[in-house]
Amino acid sequence: MNTILKNHAMIADNLAVNEAGHLTFAGQDTVLLAEKYGTPLYLLDEDRIRARCREYRVAMQKHFGEGAMPLYAGKALCITHIYRIMREENMGIDVVSSGEVYTAYHAGFPMERAYFHGNNKTDDDIAFAMECGVGTFVCDSIDELEAINRIGAQKGICQKILLRLTPGIDPHTHKAIATGKVDSKFGAAIETGQAEELVSAALSLANIELVGYHCHIGSQIFEVKPFVDAARIMLSFVAHMESAHGFRAKILNLGGGMGVRYLNEHPTISYEKNIALIAEELKAMAARLSMPLPTILMEPGRSIVADSGMTLYRAGSVKQIPGFKNYVSVDGGMPDNPRFALYESPYTVVSAARMNEEADFVCTVAGRCCESGDLIQEGVSLPMPRRGDVIAVLTTGAYNYSMASNYNRIPRPPMVALSQGEEKLILRRETFRDLVQNDL
Repeated sequence: MNTILKNHAMIADNLAVNEAGHLTFAGQDTVLLAEKYGTPLYLLDEDRIRARCREYRVAMQKHFGEGAMPLYAGKALCITHIYRIMREENMGIDVVSSGEVYTAYHAGFPMERAYFHGNNKTDDDIAFAMECGVGTFVCDSIDELEAINRIGAQKGICQKILLRLTPGIDPHTHKAIATGKVDSKFGAAIETGQAEELVSAALSLANIELVGYHCHIGSQIFEVKPFVDAARIMLSFVAHMESAHGFRAKILNLGGGMGVRYLNEHPTISYEKNIALIAEELKAMAARLSMPLPTILMEPGRSIVADSGMTLYRAGSVKQIPGFKNYVSVDGGMPDNPRFALYESPYTVVSAARMNEEADFVCTVAGRCCESGDLIQEGVSLPMPRRGDVIAVLTTGAYNYSMASNYNRIPRPPMVALSQGEEKLILRRETFRDLVQNDL
């Protein structure tokens, strides 16, 4: 086993190489799975997802106290099977659309543990979520407050809400996934006084029960300091609102955003350690303010499912342009993983059946779409590719299927869950008939 291979295996401990020189994932041979189910193929390590849920849940209750709870951010991967897992693991959930609400409801998730986000909930969204029994709305604006109050009055509901606030934190992540700055499209800024205006408005409405506040500063953040800084700002705001308006927040939701390893050079995060550090700072601050610590919620999404996912492709055309670059094209691409096209997101890519061979062919892994930006990754080192090779892209559990499309009228891949040495098809492969079923 060469150094490159060892480094690949270190990205996550659910990766290994068997005696045949094949990549294994969650203990199963990826080449055999590709042969059985075809490619492209999403794989999901269910046992790892469950373990990560328990890591968050146990750490939060240990360090923040009873009642603290992680809410799985469904936008990372929203399918029926995931919500069944979240129900069984006693998680809360964060949903951002009527479609996500319906998927969770369809899965039998207890909707009182659902928190409904979104910066532009329509009246239909609000009414549907109330009808499904969503426990708490995370409100983004005055307009939304008034709509929730009006629709709640029509339905005889006093709706629990959190207010989404922006603490003015720049976590130095990609601008497309930084959400806590003052000029964000999300929430109301504390710095400008708009957050306090939102609190005052919420407290004045008869069919609104304000229970606390929410913030989310961004995604794929490896340092703990931005989370600590945001938590301090939010707790200070909690104290100020109690002094100014007599309202003591019961809940403080600190959002999600802790990073995961996509490459060897990315650091390994201890989520338990980060939670302990945040809790230590908040408890000390609450003591200085002579106030009880609100019930703390967090919203992990990517860190729950990202390294529990993998995508398998088959290589097609191999193109060498002397003096310029090399390409190997695969049978998927931006329809099943648009993240490189959107963000130039990094991935580790390997040849799943040839893990013990020297990876000395540097290439761009390209998708099959009629689009020059349809790339999976550049600067990838593989053994000289052959048509039909199984190409594995690691850490694809988050924001791959959930962002997938039918661009170029390409059907979306199936998904197979792996658990305790067994496999289960949890999403079937789309057919050509599926592509035209809504056409008139």
